[in-house]
Amino acid sequence: MGIKKKLGMSIATAALGLSLVGGGTFAYFSDSEVTNSTFAAGTLDLTAEPTEIINIDNLKPGDQMIRTFELQNNGSLDIARVLLDTDYSVIDANDDNTEDFGEHIKVEFLMNLDKFDEVVYETTLADLKSMTPEAVAESAIIPILGEEGLPSGTLDDLSVKFVFVDNGEDQNQFQGDSLELEWTFNAQQTDGEQN
Repeated sequence: MGIKKKLGMSIATAALGLSLVGGGTFAYFSDSEVTNSTFAAGTLDLTAEPTEIINIDNLKPGDQMIRTFELQNNGSLDIARVLLDTDYSVIDANDDNTEDFGEHIKVEFLMNLDKFDEVVYETTLADLKSMTPEAVAESAIIPILGEEGLPSGTLDDLSVKFVFVDNGEDQNQFQGDSLELEWTFNAQQTDGEQN
């Protein structure tokens, strides 16, 4: 074996020996701990009773109807605001309408069952349909439910008066017509908190 091979073999053996010695010097104490976390989301569960707003036949100008909705928070989270989205469609029986039937239906949001004469906000169905749900909440619902909204496990009443306005003019175009109203109540949570 040549000197170069012997020298190369010696260097390789020394390197292997050093790595074994060095590897053995890294013994140390150790300990580990596992932590667990659970993130369980709360629930928003808004119920409005009754689910049918109005079902009236033979409506005539001047008629008034009061409906009370019980808004219940059956969820585990507080509801900060209740938004209301309005949509409706008119079935024109004689295909002779020159005006929107919704412009002749007045909506009055009332304070509570004891004070039916205290109108919080008044508008027409047509105007209510064009409003954003946030604007309806600010104008009509927050003044009734209060700034605290609807805490978990509570309920509150929302009373509304519908009036087929008698404007003293010819409203014959609405004879036989019907208006199908849909209200969508939407609950919004309170702001997040640092826990």
